[in-house]
Amino acid sequence: MSKPNVIFLIQDQMQQQVLQPESSCIMPNLKKMAEDGINFSRAYTCNAICSPARASFLTGTLPHIHGMVDCTHTVPEYRAEFDDNLDTLTQAFHDSGYHVSYFGKWHIERSHELEKFGVDTYKTEKHIPGFHVTVEDKVVLKTPGYEDKMVCGIFSEGVEKTEEHYIYQEVMKDIEEHTANGQPFCTFISTYAPHDPYCVPREVYDLYKDTDLQLSENFLDPMIDKPAVYRRMRDVLSVLPESDFLKAKRCYYSYCTLVDQQVGRLIQYLKEKNLYDNTLIVCMSDHGDMMGAHGLMMKSVEPFEEIYHIPLLMKLPKQMYAGMNAGFYINTYEIAPTVLELAGVRNLQGKHVGISMAPWIKGEKKDNHYAFAEFFGQRYAYTQRIYWEDDMKYVFNAFDEDELYDLKRDPFEMTNLNHNVHYQEQKKNLCAKMWECIKDTEDFCLADAEYYLMRFAPVGPGEKKQNNEYSIYNKKF
Repeated sequence: MSKPNVIFLIQDQMQQQVLQPESSCIMPNLKKMAEDGINFSRAYTCNAICSPARASFLTGTLPHIHGMVDCTHTVPEYRAEFDDNLDTLTQAFHDSGYHVSYFGKWHIERSHELEKFGVDTYKTEKHIPGFHVTVEDKVVLKTPGYEDKMVCGIFSEGVEKTEEHYIYQEVMKDIEEHTANGQPFCTFISTYAPHDPYCVPREVYDLYKDTDLQLSENFLDPMIDKPAVYRRMRDVLSVLPESDFLKAKRCYYSYCTLVDQQVGRLIQYLKEKNLYDNTLIVCMSDHGDMMGAHGLMMKSVEPFEEIYHIPLLMKLPKQMYAGMNAGFYINTYEIAPTVLELAGVRNLQGKHVGISMAPWIKGEKKDNHYAFAEFFGQRYAYTQRIYWEDDMKYVFNAFDEDELYDLKRDPFEMTNLNHNVHYQEQKKNLCAKMWECIKDTEDFCLADAEYYLMRFAPVGPGEKKQNNEYSIYNKKF
């Protein structure tokens, strides 16, 4: 059997909710792709911002392992530096005889020299021409002492003047060029959309003229039982009227639709070239967007589902497992090992690489697994770890109040159960499992936080005593 072609569709900041059947977001092509493949309804990013999440996807490891714990453009290298000695998904496909290409946003490490990672052809954000459009009908955030910041806007130029249209056009040219000799291809398509600012062509924006968009059900959450920094962030946006939030949502949905239109072009091309049936297609996002939830937009330290719960679709060759709804947890750092196994390609080499979820897809394993995330707070450095299991979610906030949510009873995370007496044992159990993730991946910076005034998790990481010496995970002092 010939090797399958592989395509990764990587969106930036796309919510999981936009692909739900009840969503007002116009996404016919991706929803059809979900019917042809697997919809992972519990896919979670391991970090809330671009570079850490993308590097985890590429290496199959958590941010504290690959080193890119913040975005490449926001902090100096000593605070976030990618370990380019790690094995990568791109290198694995290259070593297996694939022509590997990458088009669009990279934002994983600073060199933009993708040949170091086994990529044969690439055009990242450093190589894509600028598209000059005139943005009108803007929503602008004004804050005293700060530069004005555009939230969203509309331009009259057509879809052909967008980066997304250009990227997909280049991808189809590349596939055309490299399929003539029968070599399998692995192509990464990484769009800026629907990342803020949400600026879209009017022709796409007008598709929503008859759509009655509503604010999120948790838009007015006072967040009095949550960390104060969330309220400070909401206060920044409180100068915007509800009409601006609704306009931003319409622009955001339009941006998602723009991506979907390009996906439709690609799928049509693959079918015309008789490539669709032998192509494994993965659709995902690095993280989500608050988009009005809890009175917030974009993403940051907030650990809410709108950011961490991401879309993940896999269309397998010959449409295997078509229509499957995978209800087990899968993490960003487990996507690469899973796809590599499904494609028959060698796994990533190295320590603490995520596991393949292929046995769960095949029905060989039945448990729901778990999800784990770590956040390092961007410029302001808020330390945070998150653990999901079944319908429960525990958030360890080293800077403020911890959080505990019952996602089945409270899907909009309105009530923090951290101090609820009926949930204390459950919280301790989830916290202990969080520590296991930290220990198993040798995150000693956090696991060794045994100093007197740092002991404020519900339960600690545990200890081992060997020959009267104190040690953590065989690390002696």
